[in-house]
Amino acid sequence: MKNKTKSIVMTGVFAAIICVLSQIAIPMPTGVPVTLQTFAVALCGYFLGVKKGTAAVLVYILLGAAGIPVFSGFKGGFACLGALTGGFIYGFLALALLCGIQLKHKPLRIALGAAGILVCHFFGTLQFALLTGNGFIQAFFLVSAPYLIKDFISVVLAYFGALAVGKAYKAKEAM
Repeated sequence: MKNKTKSIVMTGVFAAIICVLSQIAIPMPTGVPVTLQTFAVALCGYFLGVKKGTAAVLVYILLGAAGIPVFSGFKGGFACLGALTGGFIYGFLALALLCGIQLKHKPLRIALGAAGILVCHFFGTLQFALLTGNGFIQAFFLVSAPYLIKDFISVVLAYFGALAVGKAYKAKEAM
């Protein structure tokens, strides 16, 4: 029972972290802001693993869909998922899932996180293209390409951040 309670609490805590870091945003002319969401989502996956990390992201998405203003710019509501940036929000599930795959080799775990970024950007670009009538390539250069380097850096920082948090958490548990 104790482990189940701890899992639920940790999932909720990390969903809250995504909510908070989503509000640190710089608006951009394309409507896709620069945020710390990708860092937070990758951190969830790396620290919590596949199931709990993906669950934390799903909780975040459901809170936003229910109207709680947790999406970037304090937005919320089901309509946000169908808006220009909605595809990125769906893509966060793949990002958390891929970051959560537990492999022993650091480069492979970071590569999975980078693959998660690519999947996330694919969904985001696709939805943006469909809603704006732009071609996929044009949409890619508008809403994906400018953010890729920042998002790849976010994944690497999240990986090492998760290692540090995990080490501190284990030290606290040992006390």
